[in-house]
Amino acid sequence: MIDKLVEKIRKTHAPIVAGLDPVMSFIPEHIQKKAFEEYGETLEGAAEAIWQFNKGIVDCIYDLIPAVKPQIAMYEQFGIPGLHAFLKTVDYCHKKDLIVIGDIKRGDIGSTSTAYAAGHIGTVKVGSKIYHPFGEDFVTVNPYLGTDGVKPFVDVCKEEKKGLFILVKTSNPSSGEFQDRIADGRPLYELVGEKVAQWGSECMGTSYSYIGAVVGATYPEMGKILRRIMPKSFILVPGYGAQGGKGKDLVHFFNGDGLGAIVNSSRGIIAAYQQEAYAQFGAEHFGEASRAAVEAMKQDIDHALLAL
Repeated sequence: MIDKLVEKIRKTHAPIVAGLDPVMSFIPEHIQKKAFEEYGETLEGAAEAIWQFNKGIVDCIYDLIPAVKPQIAMYEQFGIPGLHAFLKTVDYCHKKDLIVIGDIKRGDIGSTSTAYAAGHIGTVKVGSKIYHPFGEDFVTVNPYLGTDGVKPFVDVCKEEKKGLFILVKTSNPSSGEFQDRIADGRPLYELVGEKVAQWGSECMGTSYSYIGAVVGATYPEMGKILRRIMPKSFILVPGYGAQGGKGKDLVHFFNGDGLGAIVNSSRGIIAAYQQEAYAQFGAEHFGEASRAAVEAMKQDIDHALLAL
């Protein structure tokens, strides 16, 4: 799957992933109204609104980008109907030939980690039949429990040719409370980056490993260090746009070949119509606003990568 991601980035010239993280305040009133007329102000109504919102965005941007990243918590909060919307979104994105990164941030050990891996990027057996329950192509994993929590995911990646993005240095302001702590004379995030490189060396694609890392755009200098530590790991870069990251902050996340990183924008894309820069589209044309935001993001990154 990492080879397909690289191929699609080359084809689209857009190392961009759209974060499909819908909240009700992002969803235009006309979509909510129609969903509630059909299902009432219920969990099912909320899930239908989310699904229609996602579909409208994907229909407008699928040809511009290689991948999407639905954050499962935004769906889980609406219970089982929300998970149905998550699954419909994953399936629809696959029909549009988009790579799906399931932002699930799981981290556990033993049989629990094995079950998470099977459910999201692997298979489960029911009687004589085999199923791919959620079927994402990549998932995010929290490495805090060490190898015991990561190895079950790595094993499934090898079997299914899927991929991981392991949290190394996250974009949130308080990440340094643990990730920047000094251990053996070095920041903890560097030690985690070394483990990612080690895990990744065991399952390589053509040029890059199946095992990547999450490193926030809000910490460009740390990204520069981690790029050297993990030369064969793709870096998923959150924090662009709404969290303050700009194209100029991204240069060091990439390798000299212009690859090695994919940049996430969530509300900057899906809620673009609510921004002053795209207000002319209005809520009725929210998808077109998202498309314009993707095109602007692509231009920003292209300009930054000229420095490579």
